[in-house]
Amino acid sequence: MSTYAVIDFETTGMSPALGARPTEIAAVLVRDGFIIDRYQSLMNAGVRVPYEIEALTGITNAMVRAAPRVEQVMDEVADFVGEYSLVAHNAAFDRKFWDAELAQLGRQRGGDFVCSLLLSRRLFPDAPNHKLGTLVRTLHLPATGRYHRALADAEATAHLFMRLRDELQSRFSLAGVDHALLLAVQKVARGGLARCIERHQGR
Repeated sequence: MSTYAVIDFETTGMSPALGARPTEIAAVLVRDGFIIDRYQSLMNAGVRVPYEIEALTGITNAMVRAAPRVEQVMDEVADFVGEYSLVAHNAAFDRKFWDAELAQLGRQRGGDFVCSLLLSRRLFPDAPNHKLGTLVRTLHLPATGRYHRALADAEATAHLFMRLRDELQSRFSLAGVDHALLLAVQKVARGGLARCIERHQGR
């Protein structure tokens, strides 16, 4: 199995295009069904944390003021992740912040994100919903700590990602699950999973 970097941001809002900045990031490296390393840090981007975000995450303005500068943290985590493929739950959200913050450093990511939310919708369409906490409970995955904190969410996503890979491999009797297949599965229309697997095997 390749090494994947599972990331999670906590932020001041929904989009960097609207002025939101990160307050915390975690990256968890996954290889051969195990978490092999972790990175986590709060960060100070010089932006106020709204009250509702403080209430949701527990990350206060005082915590952010005392944290390292965003440039330092993003440089460190980008080095930690390197060229590994990236995974996030609702990757469209994390990808926006990852790309925006790296762009400010003159850096860019190496590959496409795998989205555990999209994969979950294809592999477990009957789950009550596809929020991270719901999937952790439904699939009996390890509890990793408080939701809406970066390291706990990244670790929970890592366990979910490994479960999704195992499910694909066992359900379709695959010898392995490569990155190209994961990208194809997350883009396939509902009901098209089996055909997607067949196409991939026939390449």
